[in-house]
Amino acid sequence: MRSSFPPLSCLLAFEAAARRASFSAAAIELHLTPSAVSHQIAKLEELLGVRLFERSARSIELTEAGREYMSRVSGALDAISSATDNARKGVRNALYVHAAPSFASLWLMPRLADFARTHPGIALSLSSSVVHSDFASGQVDIDIRYGVPNWPHLNVQPVFEERIQPMASPAFIERHRIENPADLLNLPLIQSVVNVVQWVDWFRSRKVAFSSGQFAFRFDRTSMALDAAVQGLGVALDSSSVAAGHLHQGRLRKVFDEGWCLKVHAHFLVCPQRHLQRSEVTNFIDWMREQAVEPERAVAST
Repeated sequence: MRSSFPPLSCLLAFEAAARRASFSAAAIELHLTPSAVSHQIAKLEELLGVRLFERSARSIELTEAGREYMSRVSGALDAISSATDNARKGVRNALYVHAAPSFASLWLMPRLADFARTHPGIALSLSSSVVHSDFASGQVDIDIRYGVPNWPHLNVQPVFEERIQPMASPAFIERHRIENPADLLNLPLIQSVVNVVQWVDWFRSRKVAFSSGQFAFRFDRTSMALDAAVQGLGVALDSSSVAAGHLHQGRLRKVFDEGWCLKVHAHFLVCPQRHLQRSEVTNFIDWMREQAVEPERAVAST
């Protein structure tokens, strides 16, 4: 028994605070309160019998003893992480991917047969939710996130450039004879409330005055907004890449030509830098890049 081994919670709190030079930032990373981080570090200092940080009202700074301890602790924690990854890899060649729900169901799932053919030796597990993965738990290798990229200390790569544009069912478009953006002001609009591009942004790009009022339907998932448009309930504003299956099957049509879309990067491959050392991770990223060359390409299962 290693009686001199300090609690892992103290080591994690110390390493995060030292790396970020902030108890508050460490608390956010570890999903703790700043006072809890401070308590863990004070406990560690008591166990070691040395002061690890110089504290002031607005900042913290490692002492000489703290810098020496950090150089050893950081390497030890990296070794534990790598050993865990290698052990899991050795058992199943496993790859754990998490993704935003609509992206997972509408864009990624139809393409997984190609991944299985290309990489038959990788056992892929896919989960989805609107909550970003907590890499500290060690349960996820790659997170495909939607939103504005603000994830410091992680490797972040855009999946593809998306074209955000109005889409509706063919019958709806023919029935309403839509010719210009202003025509949409008198039609039922479908809002996906989580989208990084909203109707007000698109109308502004077309120099059309629009005040956000009562939408015909509002959803917190892209998949539901697109399904509503497929049913002829109104016009959805979303990514033609994510809607590729609906578009190629003729369930949806772009209301206007490509010149009237807004181009954004909204989906990102996110992981800790150390995960890039695993071939399963880099193989998946390379495969995603190949798929993203033609993000609106039809696939057999759509």
